[in-house]
Amino acid sequence: MAKEYRTIREVAGPLMMVTNVEGVTYNELGEIELPGGEIRRCQVLEVDGTNALVQLFDSAAGINLAQSKVRFLGKSMELPVSGDMLSRVFDGLGNPIDDGPAIIPEKRLDINGTPMNPAARDYPQEFIQTGISAIDGLNTLVRGQKLPIFSASGLPHAQLAAQIARQAAVRGKHEQFAVVFAAMGITYEESDYFVQSFRETGALDRTVMFVNLANDPAIERIATPRMALTAAEYLAFDMGMHVLVIMTDITNYADALREVSAARKEVPGRRGYPGYMYTNLATLYERAGRQKGKDGSITLIPILTMPEDDKTHPIPDLTGYITEGQIILSRELYRKGITPPIDVLPSLSRLKDKGIGPGRTREDHAATMNQLFSAYARGKDARELMIVLGEAALTDIDKKYAQFAEEFERKYVSQGYTTNRTIEETLDIGWELLHILPRSELKRIKDDMLDQYYGK
Repeated sequence: MAKEYRTIREVAGPLMMVTNVEGVTYNELGEIELPGGEIRRCQVLEVDGTNALVQLFDSAAGINLAQSKVRFLGKSMELPVSGDMLSRVFDGLGNPIDDGPAIIPEKRLDINGTPMNPAARDYPQEFIQTGISAIDGLNTLVRGQKLPIFSASGLPHAQLAAQIARQAAVRGKHEQFAVVFAAMGITYEESDYFVQSFRETGALDRTVMFVNLANDPAIERIATPRMALTAAEYLAFDMGMHVLVIMTDITNYADALREVSAARKEVPGRRGYPGYMYTNLATLYERAGRQKGKDGSITLIPILTMPEDDKTHPIPDLTGYITEGQIILSRELYRKGITPPIDVLPSLSRLKDKGIGPGRTREDHAATMNQLFSAYARGKDARELMIVLGEAALTDIDKKYAQFAEEFERKYVSQGYTTNRTIEETLDIGWELLHILPRSELKRIKDDMLDQYYGK
């Protein structure tokens, strides 16, 4: 029987101080029993001698200091896991919210996970096809990679996230593939959009969803991505599945960290975020990857909205350090009606070279990718020159490059949110666009490859 304490000394916002406690540990779960018998949950944030600072999962309203009791449960937060989690929707604390039955667990896992031994990690090198040309062709996603999407408020990252979750697949192998989708601090409309989108396309059957709404407590928002990654680790390393984890929006998660840090009166770091935010984000992102000797893998796509469209803001800045590249959405392309508005030049997948080429995609992938990058960069410069000096100032070849940049955005990048292109279709569209330029300009592609594909 857990020992009960009636020594609540102070309640301040989401925090509560309990004194004269014994044997209480960091991260331990607790229950507060109100005078009327209502039970509320809490978690230990800090232990100082016989004082425990706890964080409430629910509101503090109605907690009577003299008459409420606190019990500590001797365990940290756990998620009951089983294969039946697929096709289910949970809240940020792992409770079902889809009117289905409770999960009968195979086991219960600590949501903080166990660190992966760096020596046990396997190198990410298998191509994942998302069906989106700007990612597959130019910033390829590789199994076991961490590839964030940097968006901004008002840009369609929700549609892009849903599209990737619906379309992502490992080619040529009939492997078990699952998606774990974690939404933090989103509105009810966004949550409904994701659930309906997955349900209509049948993608929900292979998806586990964790949804934390904007009006849910901050502490639940901090738990949500850990719940999702715990489910992913079980599916990947216990059940041998290949799991794609999509988390949106990391900015809401970081704001919840800041809120809790401010309540604890901690010394703030950059822009008021806690100094340990880098470490905290790393404990999430580093749970992705592959393990030697295990079939499963976790590939992670965190999505974040950059406050004020600022890439140097602490959240995108720290995320960029920990992950292997970034996909950047552009407001300028969005205004032009390009969907999805992926800005391919500043985007980067640091592992793309490991997942492309013969046997993985096609032998012409690397060469065409470099040529498309080069031609699009020159075409954008030519377009800007045309705006400043007028079309008459451009040489004939510059006009061709300007035309290439327009067609590239319209045909290659822009494909809508329902088109699912194979990598062959993406590469063929690339060759079609390279026909706008004379063969003598294609200096990054070998002659034998030009004979084979450019001549078609």
